[in-house]
Amino acid sequence: MTVPPSPSLAMNPQAHGPPSPDKAIRIQRTNEYPHEVWFFLACMIGLIAVFRFLAFASSKVFRRYNIHPSRDSEKGCSSQSTNRALNFRNIPLALVNLYRIAAFRFTFDFGSFTINLAEVVLTLMYIAALFVWAFINTTDLSGTKFDETYWSNRAGALVASQLPLITVLGTKNNAISWITGVSFEKLNHLHRMSARVVFVLAWVHAGSKVSFFRTLSKDLGQAWLTSGLLAVSCFSLLNIISVRPVRARAYEFFFYSHLALVLLFLVGAYFHTKEFSFQTYVWPSFVVWGVDRAIRVVRLILLNHSFSGKGTLDATTELLTPKLVRLTLKRPQHFKWSPGQVAYLITPSVSTLPFEAHPFTIASYDSQMLASREELSSSAESTDSSKNNVNEIVFLINVKEGFTKRLSQIAARKGTFKVYVDGPYGHSHDSSSYNTSVFIAGGTGVSYTLPLLLDTIECVRKGQSICQRATFIWCIRDSEHIKWISDMLVQALTQAPDSLKIDIRIFVSGSSRSSESLDLRTYDYAEDSGSASAESTPAQTPISEKGVGIPSSDSVSMLKLTHLPSVKVSQGRPILAKLLAEEAEETSGGSMWVTVCGSHSIANAVRKGLRFPVSGPSVVLRGGASVTLHVESFGYA
Repeated sequence: MTVPPSPSLAMNPQAHGPPSPDKAIRIQRTNEYPHEVWFFLACMIGLIAVFRFLAFASSKVFRRYNIHPSRDSEKGCSSQSTNRALNFRNIPLALVNLYRIAAFRFTFDFGSFTINLAEVVLTLMYIAALFVWAFINTTDLSGTKFDETYWSNRAGALVASQLPLITVLGTKNNAISWITGVSFEKLNHLHRMSARVVFVLAWVHAGSKVSFFRTLSKDLGQAWLTSGLLAVSCFSLLNIISVRPVRARAYEFFFYSHLALVLLFLVGAYFHTKEFSFQTYVWPSFVVWGVDRAIRVVRLILLNHSFSGKGTLDATTELLTPKLVRLTLKRPQHFKWSPGQVAYLITPSVSTLPFEAHPFTIASYDSQMLASREELSSSAESTDSSKNNVNEIVFLINVKEGFTKRLSQIAARKGTFKVYVDGPYGHSHDSSSYNTSVFIAGGTGVSYTLPLLLDTIECVRKGQSICQRATFIWCIRDSEHIKWISDMLVQALTQAPDSLKIDIRIFVSGSSRSSESLDLRTYDYAEDSGSASAESTPAQTPISEKGVGIPSSDSVSMLKLTHLPSVKVSQGRPILAKLLAEEAEETSGGSMWVTVCGSHSIANAVRKGLRFPVSGPSVVLRGGASVTLHVESFGYA
């Protein structure tokens, strides 16, 4: 994109005076440097795309050769991996694991906010790119270094050039996500990061004009100045209201304010840059936003139009706990999704504005595996509690403020309302080329991990996965929460192939009267020593002694689940580092996939548990497991 040179790049385009010998140089560099920045960014995006392709190709090769973990008869000792001889053929794999640990498992904590080393490096590279190109070659012909006339307007041009990138990173349907394979949720971090870096550079540009403030009264009526002041003011407010505490505590306020301020900012930026012929950097932002909205509108029409008035999009709600709502609706005819994806729900009768769209992870599994079980079952026990058959979409929604609080009030009276579905969004991660899959969830994070477990079971049944071992770890506060998923999990476990070893571990951290009806193991642990022991305790109060009555279908399903041999329910909190080390040792010689969706503390515990030496390069060189970790963020604020 070639930008025509402006007749004048001074703050005041009407200023007169003898032409500066530096002017032609300044104009040339101000026009060229934004293009060079974009070339650098395009190379980075292309490099990530190449890495994605290589990772995809290697996983297919690994799956094709069906590499199995070694079954050493002496395996079982945690130090076994360190005693094996070095295998230098594993050097590439060891380097890959070293990169994974350094880039994604070493983190920096800022309260409840965590940023990994890869995100830090990307942020620093982006800062360096913008500010190097802003301040490089700013020595004028007389020898004055960092001449303000060189970098001031150049900073403004760089700000304008980055607006399309910021807009793309904030949209749900964008080319960067398709090229790199990075989901829009992850790109949203880069959206906020790039916006904040550009915000600083915008104030570098605006602050450099202090020397021109003496002519402010004369130029205040000029469109370029008033529109510039509007743009920088709205951009400043945007960065203030976009901080995590505001997003988390007042998301609806952030949503509406963000929409209005972005529109005002872009309008102001367009008219400000138009005076200097740089508007060609700004108007693509409107196009990107419009294309994203158009795609979403078309998808909404295709998914929902033929069902209007037939009741098929009427959602039913159930208040499982005071802080959790289960929302169920019949799936639109053409709606298909993969495990771990999210959908946006538009509920005009519940939302403040009729076009609000709220994202939630789909907790149900899109497969005939569970439906066939229901059709063959003649028991009426599962008909009431089964909320996850193939013809339904299920969401487990945490109750906070605003929309979710109004939703809980409707669920308290088991109300129904019209819902329009937009989606699905996000990428589903393929774990079929891993020998072991470990799924870790805390609370409603099970909405993300349970469909992945069910998908693993079905892929093994169909011969589409080499997975031999699947471990499902769920941390909850109340044993009554097991009812959320018991029916669906029982159906899946009874259909699991014998070749797949499944281990379900549920840890109940809170004291619960309902725990008395279960055979819980007391899980004692000491983090200093790293040891843990499970001591079995008998059930104290059988259901039959609690009173006369027929137990609910959810209770029956929960008891069926907890009595399966592959299911263990324990009292206390797990030591995730120890459990992960055991899984890695069981997978020696193979590959292990770990995915976690839960609180900040659970995610950090998993990251720490998969650092050195569990999956370090020295272990991999000696035949240890190659470990891949995926951390799904908890919540959308």
